[in-house]
Amino acid sequence: MSEAQRFKDHHREARVFLSRVITTSVIMAALVAVLVARYYSLQVTHHQDYATRSDRNRVHVQPVPPTRGLIYDRNGELLADNRPSYTLSVIRERVSDMTATVELLRELVDIPQSDLEKFYDQLQQWRRPFEAIPLRYRLTEEEIARLAVNEYRLEGVEVNAQLVRHYPKSDLFAHVLGYVGRISQADLARFDEDQYQRYSGTHSIGKTGLESEYEAQLLGEVGSQNVETNARGRVLRVLDRTDPKPGEDLQLHLGSRLQATAVSALDDYRGAVVALDVKTGGVLAAVSMPSFDPNLFVTGISFRDYRSLNQSLDLPLFNRFLQGQYPPGSTTKPVVGLAGLHYDVVDAEHTVRDPGWYRLPGDDRLYRDWKRTGHGLKVDLEQAVVESCDVYYYDLGHRMGVDSIHEFGVQFGLGSRTEVDIPSERSGIWPSREWKRNQRGLPWFPGDNLNLAIGQGYALATPMQLAQMTATMASRGRRLRPQMVAKVGDQERPVIEEAQMEVAEEDWDYIINAMVGVMHGERGTARRAAYGADYQIAGKTGTAQVVAIPQGEEYDSEALEERQRDHALFVGFAPADDPQIAVAVIVENGESGSGVAAPVARKVFDAYLRGIYPLADPVLGARTP
Repeated sequence: MSEAQRFKDHHREARVFLSRVITTSVIMAALVAVLVARYYSLQVTHHQDYATRSDRNRVHVQPVPPTRGLIYDRNGELLADNRPSYTLSVIRERVSDMTATVELLRELVDIPQSDLEKFYDQLQQWRRPFEAIPLRYRLTEEEIARLAVNEYRLEGVEVNAQLVRHYPKSDLFAHVLGYVGRISQADLARFDEDQYQRYSGTHSIGKTGLESEYEAQLLGEVGSQNVETNARGRVLRVLDRTDPKPGEDLQLHLGSRLQATAVSALDDYRGAVVALDVKTGGVLAAVSMPSFDPNLFVTGISFRDYRSLNQSLDLPLFNRFLQGQYPPGSTTKPVVGLAGLHYDVVDAEHTVRDPGWYRLPGDDRLYRDWKRTGHGLKVDLEQAVVESCDVYYYDLGHRMGVDSIHEFGVQFGLGSRTEVDIPSERSGIWPSREWKRNQRGLPWFPGDNLNLAIGQGYALATPMQLAQMTATMASRGRRLRPQMVAKVGDQERPVIEEAQMEVAEEDWDYIINAMVGVMHGERGTARRAAYGADYQIAGKTGTAQVVAIPQGEEYDSEALEERQRDHALFVGFAPADDPQIAVAVIVENGESGSGVAAPVARKVFDAYLRGIYPLADPVLGARTP
């Protein structure tokens, strides 16, 4: 036996081996126990939690935007439509490198810089997870094909069919309808949680006009759907769906043919036309010229196009019939004359000597009549209306004073918003002592009465106010709120009566007959505009100064720039014996109310009452006859 064998301890080695086996077994058992415990946790204890997480990786909730309500004219012609458009969108949560993805997309399709800037702006805005952000609207078939071929390279990129707002009449109703535009950061800042939910999946919102005023009705209610996606985020199938509720349609009082007639009648002039239904207050026509194409704003107007519109001296974006404030001139003389009768300041027999000027007691200043030679030695109120005699009204203003003139004019809606159902209306000015003290820090002077009596001085009115004033005169004191929309969905909007004036019937008769004399009398200022009409028109012409003429100087059209010349105005209603329609016209720098503004109104009257339309097809703005 060797020495190595003599010293080997077999029992000890057996014990060591056994201990190692036991230790290894314990460790293995512990690991198995941990594995079993983890398996139990995954499959039993937290099964529902992890199942939900798993579903979230493949199942997503997508908002389904509602279809925006349509807008029709009174005859059912479509004014605001929704057209299908293929939109390129990006889901930022699925894009690992946004810069590289955008650069690749720019290689495949044309993406204007303005669209790119809007896209990056929206990236910075708060949005719901996995909500697609539009990058390009109105993709062509060729562009769609190119994107489809490269789909494998475009993780997080989608091409979806969406409905985009379209205005088939182009600029014809631009200031009435307004337009929709992309939801901006400013819009989002005004949203509460409910609004965030309502606008899920929607990229546009009403910005101006009826699109803004009736946004809540037009928008509808958002739906939703659960979709299953693959690892690249592509939708595999729709698991369940809650359909959205479409927005309500609007039907207007306005008619396309009458609107086109008013546009055509204005020709190339800047100005506004408003026509009201005397019986209901419905707005039959509302024109502001020049106009613009609202389709430019729907998916985001380019900087170049916006600059062109915004910097134009003609102000095409400016809504003249609602925001334009003009001196009403002689168009308010029937109201002031009626006030004189109502307050017994004058009567039918009262006359005034008119040498062509008027002077206040103790004042050397001469207040000139538009007719330098005057209107005669005995001018009564009827002649003063028919021939628009300023001197008679100077005297009437002096006798009556501002308090009575203001009080009576307010009842016709002067100096306050008509509350027509379209935003951004201005209130005009029908001044009072208090107004001048608060706004100018000055007392009311006797000369102010004279200027107010002829619709000058501080007095300002919008064409919508003048139309309401005229309709109130036509209905003998029944003031109705003007309304653009006749029906929301299936619900008709009621007529809203705001006031009923208490004026003697003989006073109404006197003033209205005088307004008929303006149109049909031998000396009426607008008799040429009414020539050949087989119905009677009651009207009043007006001229409003744009620049002040120094004392002792005469108005010289040729010496003034075109934009410094007088505005031409006209208000009237027809038929005089049974009024149906009231019209207000302002032609900027038109100079002659009788020669320029009144013929515009005549064409509107003929179109509405006799069906005489100069344009057969009022499509795409109808700028020219």
